[in-house]
Amino acid sequence: MPNKPSRFRNIFRSLGFRLIIYVGLTLLLVISAWAYYNIKQFKERTVKNIVVGADRLGNTIRLGTHFAMKLNSRDDINQIINNIAQQKEIKSIRIYNKKGQIKFSNRAEEIDQVTNIKAEACDICHRTKPPLGSVGLAGRTRVFVAPDGDRHLGIISPIYNEPGCSTNACHVHPEGKKVLGGLDVEVSLKDTDSSIASYERGIVGFALLVFLGTSAIMGFFLMRFVNRPIKKLIAGTRHIGNGEYDYSVDIARGDEIGQLALAIDQMGREIGKKQEELNKQKEEYQRIFEIAPCYITVQDRNLRLIRYNREFAETFAPRLGDYCFKAYKGRSERCEICPVLKTFEDGKSHHSEEEGINKDGTRSFWLVRTSPIRDSKGEITAAMEMCLDVTEMKRLEWEVEKSEEKYRTIFNTMPNPIFVLDEKTLEILDSNDAVATVYGFDKESLFMTSFLNLFEEEEEREQYEAKIKGFDILNQVRQTRKDGNVIYVNIRVSASDYLGRKVLLVTTSDITTRLMAEQQLIQASKMATLGEMATGVAHELNQPLSVIKTASSYLRRKAEANEPIKDEILNTMAQEMDSHVDRASRIINHMREFGRKSDVKKEEVQVNEALDRSLDIFIQQLKLREIEVVRDLAKDLPPIMADSNRLEQVFVNLLINARDAIEEKWEQGGDKGKKRIVLRTSLLDGFVIIEIEDTGAGISKSNLDKVFEPFFTTKEVGKGTGLGLSISYGIVQNYDGTVDVETREGEGSRFIIKFPVPK
Repeated sequence: MPNKPSRFRNIFRSLGFRLIIYVGLTLLLVISAWAYYNIKQFKERTVKNIVVGADRLGNTIRLGTHFAMKLNSRDDINQIINNIAQQKEIKSIRIYNKKGQIKFSNRAEEIDQVTNIKAEACDICHRTKPPLGSVGLAGRTRVFVAPDGDRHLGIISPIYNEPGCSTNACHVHPEGKKVLGGLDVEVSLKDTDSSIASYERGIVGFALLVFLGTSAIMGFFLMRFVNRPIKKLIAGTRHIGNGEYDYSVDIARGDEIGQLALAIDQMGREIGKKQEELNKQKEEYQRIFEIAPCYITVQDRNLRLIRYNREFAETFAPRLGDYCFKAYKGRSERCEICPVLKTFEDGKSHHSEEEGINKDGTRSFWLVRTSPIRDSKGEITAAMEMCLDVTEMKRLEWEVEKSEEKYRTIFNTMPNPIFVLDEKTLEILDSNDAVATVYGFDKESLFMTSFLNLFEEEEEREQYEAKIKGFDILNQVRQTRKDGNVIYVNIRVSASDYLGRKVLLVTTSDITTRLMAEQQLIQASKMATLGEMATGVAHELNQPLSVIKTASSYLRRKAEANEPIKDEILNTMAQEMDSHVDRASRIINHMREFGRKSDVKKEEVQVNEALDRSLDIFIQQLKLREIEVVRDLAKDLPPIMADSNRLEQVFVNLLINARDAIEEKWEQGGDKGKKRIVLRTSLLDGFVIIEIEDTGAGISKSNLDKVFEPFFTTKEVGKGTGLGLSISYGIVQNYDGTVDVETREGEGSRFIIKFPVPK
């Protein structure tokens, strides 16, 4: 019993029932309107036919009685009226005079009765004054209910005054009267009403039959072709809604319902695929949520834990409903700065850096980031907080800070100046404290200025800009202090990173004092060399002096004897004396130039010229010792960057060393061979090569590694300082060159010097 209201309610709510009701009502209204229209038309047509027939009857009676009226033959008139009134439908025929008196009637009892002039039959014309002379058929027609209960139709027709009536000798009416009376014909509508009622019943029955039949067919169609498929469609959608995405709606039709069934099946399969993908994504996101290597919690507005991931659970062992600050921060009240509350307030993501105590009592640090969680209405229902443990990073930061402080201390306490330069512009980004000691500038005045400003000339700056960017080591570089004094430094360059940008670390070593000492040592070596060459120089000067002495003695004797001197002899002697004076002057100037203290600088030097000048100083000594000098100098050698004076000293030291080696070999006896020194220059692979080879005693293997060491010598005491080769080695290195030695003990040695050709 309880299910019946529900079943009826479902029926009333069903689409089929509503379609039946609405379509049925529409059909009922249409059929009712059709029936009403047909009945109305039938009634009007029937009544119109009766009216026309009754009017025609009245005209017939009027025409039939016209002749009798002219003759005033009352019997004939009565006979005509009675005969016509015998018809079934005709109830009464009356003729009224002008005063409303019934003069003729098929009912004898009505004759001579006077009716109210305003009665229904007479009121048609007498409702106005004067009475109407002419009224249309509709106005002359009346329908009324007779005492027997049937409806009657009455038509009154006026009887007009005709010329025959006004001139007739027997029945004279005044000529001014237009209407003499009226003919009233009353017919029964009983049969007509019965016919109309029968027609109405037929039409209504037919309409009901059509309505019921159509409704039944429509109901069957809706139940068979609409309601049942819709129920199947509803059942299919419910199965799909319950997760049975492979459920198929069993409707094999080609119409819209069938297409809808196919669409629902397709929709179910598509929803199944999407749901499967969503499930995979959900599982994936859940897995990511659980295995994320950070702490993730979901909190309500009261900061209570709604959800948390595995990492959080394993680290802090929380329970659902715990306050977040109690669960993993060990606090009894919320944090002063809480990004979760800020997220609830403004709906935006916030971040902070927090710290807390782990279960094991250790201190931890986290980077916190929050995000709002909204429902379908866009309202914030929860907040997600993600914490990344940065404890190790913090410790590393502390270590880095300590390391930076340590290295900053080392950086500032380094005795050599250190500059941090921009890799491209060479602007000074930082410098240590030693810069102020060596250069006289403080850090602030050098900051963001060019390192090239420490060089003297603009040309040098352009030259060293390329070298600093292209080389790791620059030796004996001239720079200026704040007070304008020149200092000499060695520069070491290395690439590095500084505050996220590429930089060059430039370390300079002040070698000014060392160079001054080297210069003094080199000068002393020059003086020693000059001392060794004194005998040769004296011999060189003695020869021109002897020539000058001989010529002057000859001139003095001639003058004392008062003897004339031939002009050609005098001219020859003057030329000889002049040439020998020039020779002596060149020797003295060369010695003075060689003995001067040279500057520490680099300039273009032709190696062959320096080698020739060195040999000029020493050639006489070699000739005295019968040592042959062989020159094999390449032509058109490119210049090298060096100092000519110092380069001559290197060559002189090597020539002295070759001379002594040859002398040593001849003092030892044995197969001596030739005394010879070979000077050779060449160009190979971008290097100018100078070779000085002798046929001396050579160098023993035990002493070969020591020949360039300071104060090392194999000569007897008093015959050598041991500085010649060492100084020569240092000079060559200062000009980016190299010195190598090849020797064969007892046969001789060869010193090979290489200088790079400047680019």
